[in-house]
Amino acid sequence: MADPKGFLTTDREGAASRPVGERVQDWNEVYVPGSLLPIISKQAGRCMDCGIPFCHNGCPLGNLIPEWNDYAYREDWAAASERLHATNNFPEFTGRLCPAPCESACVLGINQPAVTIKNVEVTISDKAWESGDVTPQPPDRLSGKTVAVIGSGPAGLAAAQQLTRAGHTVAVYERADRLGGLLRYGIPAFKMEKRHINRRIEQMRAEGTKFRTEVEIGRDMDAAKLRRRYDAVVIAAGATTSRDLPVPGRELGGIHQSMEYLPLSNKVQEGDLTVSPISAEGKHVVVIGGGDTGADCVGTAHRQGAASVTQLEIMPQPGEERVPNQPWPTFPMLYKVTSAHEEGGERVYSVSTTHFEGDAEGNVQWLHMTEVEFKDGRPAPKPGTERKIPAQLVTLAMGFTGTDQTNGLVEQFGVELDERGNIARDADYATSVDGVFVAGDAGRGQSLIVWAIAEGRSAARGVDRHLAGTSTLHAPIRPTDRALTV
Repeated sequence: MADPKGFLTTDREGAASRPVGERVQDWNEVYVPGSLLPIISKQAGRCMDCGIPFCHNGCPLGNLIPEWNDYAYREDWAAASERLHATNNFPEFTGRLCPAPCESACVLGINQPAVTIKNVEVTISDKAWESGDVTPQPPDRLSGKTVAVIGSGPAGLAAAQQLTRAGHTVAVYERADRLGGLLRYGIPAFKMEKRHINRRIEQMRAEGTKFRTEVEIGRDMDAAKLRRRYDAVVIAAGATTSRDLPVPGRELGGIHQSMEYLPLSNKVQEGDLTVSPISAEGKHVVVIGGGDTGADCVGTAHRQGAASVTQLEIMPQPGEERVPNQPWPTFPMLYKVTSAHEEGGERVYSVSTTHFEGDAEGNVQWLHMTEVEFKDGRPAPKPGTERKIPAQLVTLAMGFTGTDQTNGLVEQFGVELDERGNIARDADYATSVDGVFVAGDAGRGQSLIVWAIAEGRSAARGVDRHLAGTSTLHAPIRPTDRALTV
């Protein structure tokens, strides 16, 4: 145990954020660099080392949280890093992007603020990189087996790294021009700077993983050719089909899916573009969708100089305390103020868009909406609550409905789909086609980064068993598992 009285004597304290007026002028991460290190040992000391660490179950990766909290409290950063990386390939990703379901399951959180597990995690990871404790881990010998991984998001990268370390020759195929999937082009740099992806890719290259960018399986390469070339295939292509909003006026100019809008701003930061072709500068921006992707659109619009930003959500505003049907240690739906929301804008709940109104040139100018109330679980408009707000740029951030089925990948592989439209798989993450496996959102549906990494690791174990007959790879979950977060 770290500090036996830490949870009694130390209050929760998080990372310090840069002033809003400063950070909206750039695209760097919003937190003050180095602000965590002076406080993190005491924060780790708040861990109770409880008899049953529910944080393990709250985390899909099964992270050894009390163990690396203890090492962090003692400032043994090398040991903390070893324990952290034992279950998580990319803690610097999850430490920045995961909503921390482990903290919702923290025993201390029953009646006090939970341990800042996420902040401890990212500090251990960053310290490990600075100290040179993160090094390539190439296999001792090669198996002679080859594996193709389709997609370089967190699930694909995790599967590829695990399989490479098991001795298989792995090639990752990415349809974009750079590696990282949505980590690269869907997540704004102010939430995670892309240097974190770049150095992991270099580590993986040094371990022996091969990467092929600008190759879309199903279009640029036939699935049958890929199967002939490799002994196994892992589909980790994500769930990239965006949910649309079929209302009158949807065809007007200036209405875009979030994954049309966000990647362009990231390309500006990569140096590919001088300015984004879809910019919020001087415009009244409306973001439809109240989740994390919507918040990313809000923060991006602020940095582009929007005249105003309004975020709409059809669901009622969540409360600040758990409700009876979301008891500890489940992951509750609570009102959350992200860094993007701290920067300004208005959030409107319990509303539904009825139609858009445009100008003579066919560009959107107004969004018409109505308040809704839920009856039998479905939203119904409230008469007399209709109104309109200015909208010269609208981004749709309403989630994703499944794997892209327009590029030939699903059809060419001939894999079966489940009742939700995701690629079906068994307990070893194998699809209905021999030698073809699936991991991440492509099989699970839209989910969290921590689930993606967990699924990538678990799928790697399934592939390793398929190729070698047995496996020593760590596999945190099975497809049928449901952690306390679900």
